[in-house]
Amino acid sequence: MLAKRIIPCLDIKNGQTVKGINFEGLREVGDPVEMGAKYAAEGADELVYLDISASLEGRKTFTELVTRISEKIDIPFTVGGGISTYEDGARLLDAGADKISINTAAVNNPGLITELAEKYGSQFVVVAIDARLHDGTQPAGETDNIWHITTHGGKHSTDKELFSWAREAQERGAGEILFTSMNHDGMKSGYPCDTFAELDKFLQIPIIASGGAGNVDHIADVLTRGKADAALAASIFHFGEIRIPDLKEELVKRGITVRI
Repeated sequence: MLAKRIIPCLDIKNGQTVKGINFEGLREVGDPVEMGAKYAAEGADELVYLDISASLEGRKTFTELVTRISEKIDIPFTVGGGISTYEDGARLLDAGADKISINTAAVNNPGLITELAEKYGSQFVVVAIDARLHDGTQPAGETDNIWHITTHGGKHSTDKELFSWAREAQERGAGEILFTSMNHDGMKSGYPCDTFAELDKFLQIPIIASGGAGNVDHIADVLTRGKADAALAASIFHFGEIRIPDLKEELVKRGITVRI
């Protein structure tokens, strides 16, 4: 059995790790290279860095940061945020990123997935999907509802549907899907495991679960009942609510295969 992965996520603004709620009330929480190195030493399997800078200068700073990360950190890392063209993705891969994550740009231009996959290989391309239940609720029979794809950090709804879009992304060359339920993101109340399990039926590529982790039980559930290949989280790691070694030790006790 392939080991499940634990992936800390760091939001970056103008070269610093920041944290807020829905990108508001941001405060700096540490140097991204130092934090990444710390997580790597603690046993993180991969890292995700998301650029939330609005300015062109911030984008330039992020590219320089990617180069620094590639020189200092010895585990794979994915970068995303603000990638809207092939050139944006190529610039970050050439700077040393192991993978890139594309979201809104892929929805607006699905051919971008194919273009990047054909040039660099599917293993370099992660398609991030933010989706919301159409009625804004979280009923027990969650998979009976339509999940609408959203863009721009969940602010804009589209007519695309989760399962068909994920399958199209796979067919176009995505190597992984990173799915975030906008109903659960930031709530720390757990992941929509039934939806992740349903998504697993549609895909042959790995699925990364994002948004909703509040404790060890939530992560264990999405890796088992939800059949996710990896769990991504931010606040619980940044603020020391869960330490990666403790998390992995508990997952092993529950019979979940992870790298120690």
